[in-house]
Amino acid sequence: MENKSLYLVLDQGSHASRAIVFNARAEKIAESSSEIQTFRQADRVELDASQLLDSLKTVALDVYEQIGTDRSHLKIAGLATQRSNIVCWRRSDYLALSPVLSWQDRRAEDKLKDIDYPLIQSKTGLFANAHYGASKMAWCLEHIQEVKNAAEMHDLCIGPMASYLASRLTNSEALADPVNASRTLLWNIHNKSWDDDLCKLFGIDKSYLPNCVTSDYGFGFLSLGKHEIPLQVVAGDLSAAAFLNGTPLDNTAYVTLGTGAFVQRIINQPGSHSPLLDGVLWSSEDKEFYSLEGTVNGAGSAISWLVEQHGITESKFFQQVEQWLEEVQTPPLFLNAVSGLGSPLWCAHENSRFDQDANLPEQAVAVLESIIFLLILNMEVMHEILPKAQGISVSGGLANLKGFCQKLADISGLKVQRNDETEGTARGLAYLLTDCNGEWPVSYSIFKPATDTELANRYSNWIQFVRNNVSEDCLYFQKK
Repeated sequence: MENKSLYLVLDQGSHASRAIVFNARAEKIAESSSEIQTFRQADRVELDASQLLDSLKTVALDVYEQIGTDRSHLKIAGLATQRSNIVCWRRSDYLALSPVLSWQDRRAEDKLKDIDYPLIQSKTGLFANAHYGASKMAWCLEHIQEVKNAAEMHDLCIGPMASYLASRLTNSEALADPVNASRTLLWNIHNKSWDDDLCKLFGIDKSYLPNCVTSDYGFGFLSLGKHEIPLQVVAGDLSAAAFLNGTPLDNTAYVTLGTGAFVQRIINQPGSHSPLLDGVLWSSEDKEFYSLEGTVNGAGSAISWLVEQHGITESKFFQQVEQWLEEVQTPPLFLNAVSGLGSPLWCAHENSRFDQDANLPEQAVAVLESIIFLLILNMEVMHEILPKAQGISVSGGLANLKGFCQKLADISGLKVQRNDETEGTARGLAYLLTDCNGEWPVSYSIFKPATDTELANRYSNWIQFVRNNVSEDCLYFQKK
């Protein structure tokens, strides 16, 4: 008998909120998107909590209307968000007391001075930095009067943005899924709960935090028209993307290209693999998936930085960049410190710079190559820990660039598989809603590696350029 089930996916990203309905054959049935605004000032990166909530409600209702008479087959929904975003709200009426502080926000970096880094990594699997939630939570408690007042009245909830959105969408108790909770630096990856020592370290009372549950716990019901749809799964965007082709394989490197770029490999158990990160992809009563992760902070955000420098729009940039990737033969080198250098370098305050003067097309190729080089550097560190990957699966906005995918294949020496549905988060979340059972049809393009001596030489020169221009306390080069 044909499976007519439909799966509603809500994907809240840095540029837009999306709703997509998939069928059991992994086909899109309906889709809606609503742009959101990100506010940036120096190290502060914020989003408006009400705008995010309204945008998700709008796109969910839109796709519900689109599917018409098939609404009765819409049985289950899931939500994926950026993992390290946090917000403060009142428990009694769900009113947001702070903006959403983005993962890119580094205003609270001083909270990490003289902190016990080994303790944090041993308990969380993460390299402590201001991109994660705990320091931002502490900042809100210190600087936002409404948050202080709610704390004094025992009416404060503070935690992952996903917890706030799921609670508001369903009018239900605030709950914290493992993936988003794990990016706060307060969640113990070994016992899967808020950690007393870590909460004390950052001055966060555990009573402020949502209750910890599994990834598929069931987070309430979405009211759409006359239907009540269970919001069964809440996950992180990157964790969901690892499932875009079905159950992830341990011999594949999963690269996701969004505001940041990330590479993940499946591991059996979390541990401490400095200077990389150990993370949870999924945790339910009967299934657990963990990853070894490398993070590049400047991907889509680096493109935004570049077009702002040149006073052009991103749409105009992407209309031309594929041609530039073909035509530019000798781009400069670029130290990509947009939003700070992530793993394995961990340098928060370097200045982005090119090694020589260049025009826009040359700089564009240099920025894109820097993203690839940082991914490759992370993969090389992974290969010191795990068997070498046999292939790369790539998704996200920049994966639409054929020239980018080919360069990634050439420099890695691995075939690159690009799913025809490059929105990996949405597709992966849809698979998770199927309870990871059955086949998940895949349609994709393959980029086979070719010898590119000039690209390989640029990578070697880029390594030296980075070494010469980062601070002496760079963790990666200290170990070399």
